[in-house]
Amino acid sequence: MLHIQTKQFSELTIQELYDILQLRSEVFVVEQDCVYQDVDGKDQKALHVLGYKNENLVAYTRIFKPGLYFKEASIGRVVVAKNERQHKYGYDIMHASIKAVKDYFNETVIKISAQCYLRNFYINLGFVAVGAAYLEDGIPHIAMVKT
Repeated sequence: MLHIQTKQFSELTIQELYDILQLRSEVFVVEQDCVYQDVDGKDQKALHVLGYKNENLVAYTRIFKPGLYFKEASIGRVVVAKNERQHKYGYDIMHASIKAVKDYFNETVIKISAQCYLRNFYINLGFVAVGAAYLEDGIPHIAMVKT
């Protein structure tokens, strides 16, 4: 079971920020072999949803109110540590993120830019693909919306 916290950027400790950046780099840069600028200047505007198991950050997302990333509220940087994926923590962190969008922004419409290979994962969470696939940082993505 994950212990999930939601924090503004200004509420993050230095250690929490380090753990977030380490996990994102471990998966998005190293595991996916994708050279891109993860530290993009958007973290300061996001709400951060952190999933801990035994004091270790193993799952994470960042969420944006409408108009900051897309016209709709959005969830991004969805990540689960490779050695913890068998526990389905992706669903736990996404359910918490969807709830946070409702609780913090009073919004139910959410748009994401999903990696294509995770399409069914997001469909299981109520998202629907919108439009054609496109490349983002060299990885096939598709826009998806949950209403």
